[in-house]
Amino acid sequence: MHPDDTPAPAPRVRCPSCGTETVFAPANPWRPFCSERCRQIDLGAWASEQFRIEAAPNADPDGHEPPESA
Repeated sequence: MHPDDTPAPAPRVRCPSCGTETVFAPANPWRPFCSERCRQIDLGAWASEQFRIEAAPNADPDGHEPPESA
């Protein structure tokens, strides 16, 4: 890097919880959230199953097929 080169500014993103524009950089310890509060709100939503990842109805979480019954 030459002395006259300036680093690119950190990207700005919308907080997934409240929509506030925030910096997505190591200087923001809560990235991609704007604050600890928004991070905790998101964690609580996952913990209370407001958000979930869909799976097949009888999918085994380990990925193994059930044994064939005779």
